[in-house]
Amino acid sequence: MSQAEFDKAAEDVKNLSKKPSDDDLLKLYGLFKQVTAGDNNTSKPGMFDLKGKYKWEAWEANKGKGKEDAQKAYIALVKELQAKQ
Repeated sequence: MSQAEFDKAAEDVKNLSKKPSDDDLLKLYGLFKQVTAGDNNTSKPGMFDLKGKYKWEAWEANKGKGKEDAQKAYIALVKELQAKQ
């Protein structure tokens, strides 16, 4: 997988005709963060920040995944979402 393919998938996801489910959005977020920032090394948000907590957990779920593997998973998920359109 190349950086160009990942960048194209990141653009394609913005142009989906139907909004992905919250679960799919969290998966996309977690994979995107893993590709762009690497392993999550931030502290978990407090119990009153539910949105932040879910996003943190989605990113944390990809901990240890290499950049290339995360890119492949992200691109595959975007293609899956495009097929559902």
